[in-house]
Amino acid sequence: MLSRADDYPIHQTPEPIAVSGTDRNFYDRYFFSAQAPDGGAVVGVAMGIYPHLNIIDCAVSVLAGGQQHSLFASRILHGERMDLRVGPVTLEVVEPLHKLRLGIAPNDTGIAGELLFTGRAAPILEPRFIRRIGTRTIMDVTRMTQGGQWSGQISAAGVAHDLTGWRGTRDRSWGVRPIGAADPQTPQPAIPPQFFWLWTPTAFDDWHLFFHSNDDEHGRPWNRAGVLVRLKDGAEFPLEDPRMALAFRPGSRHAGAARLEARLQDGRPVTVDFRIGDNFMMRGIGYGHPVRGHGMFQGPEVVAHEVIDLAGVDPANPMNAHVQGLSEASLSIGGAAPLVGRGLFEQLAIGPHAPSGFKELFDLAG
Repeated sequence: MLSRADDYPIHQTPEPIAVSGTDRNFYDRYFFSAQAPDGGAVVGVAMGIYPHLNIIDCAVSVLAGGQQHSLFASRILHGERMDLRVGPVTLEVVEPLHKLRLGIAPNDTGIAGELLFTGRAAPILEPRFIRRIGTRTIMDVTRMTQGGQWSGQISAAGVAHDLTGWRGTRDRSWGVRPIGAADPQTPQPAIPPQFFWLWTPTAFDDWHLFFHSNDDEHGRPWNRAGVLVRLKDGAEFPLEDPRMALAFRPGSRHAGAARLEARLQDGRPVTVDFRIGDNFMMRGIGYGHPVRGHGMFQGPEVVAHEVIDLAGVDPANPMNAHVQGLSEASLSIGGAAPLVGRGLFEQLAIGPHAPSGFKELFDLAG
């Protein structure tokens, strides 16, 4: 089918834009986070387009005062990938790679607002993520990530938040990864699940730090990279041999503190110490949600509201494994005095990971 996007010179295959190769798991996603300067509140947003499932969905979640309120919206895409509207949420690309606007019209969930993201520097391009089980491709993803600042406001649970001075991160990813209903026929012979993921976008006054790692069960990275972006000129400084040491909270798979060690290409050492506070629950924006997960058909047009009380979250429940810890960070470059910043410390650990002491599908730190 033809769509409005076909009138723009953006084709990359002989097909109309509505068609994205042949894999039913193709997706195209926006992610945003915004954090108050004191870390007292955080907003997370995920919007995904699934062309071959003909679905677009979105979630907006606000964590403040120990409660996380989430708006979920989903509808049939009707093939129009440039219609970034779902339920009360509309996304507008104001200036590509620099400014994006989120509008959330008043609705029954109590979450509403107008938010403007402005990049503090150009996005970075992360290494391509390719992961296979045997000969079956599970992930083939490209992702760009950008640090930014926020303006506007958002309301949730009867509280209005002015976003002036808030910083955060957004990413854009697209490609193939498991979405929607699970594949009924798994590869043979069966291989126990294993996935270890860290992502630590962190904002400082003059720098933005990006680090991520996907490890196998032995702790060997199959995709790892780090970079410091100097905000005054946008210069990127790759981190050589970055390594993260984690201190886990007992009875969980969530770190409460961590230390990143690396060096710049000129040999200067870089260290970052993270102190991790409350966890933003990623199921609050659809990741791993049993009903409102990404790409799951929920109906022709659905809007829903859920509340997570952090005090009642059981870290031993696998549904709560995927989190973004709200972190304070101290960055030292070349032994200089540390710089203080704030960011996210995203974690998801499923199955064995030898450096962390995990041996089973979901055993916990002692």
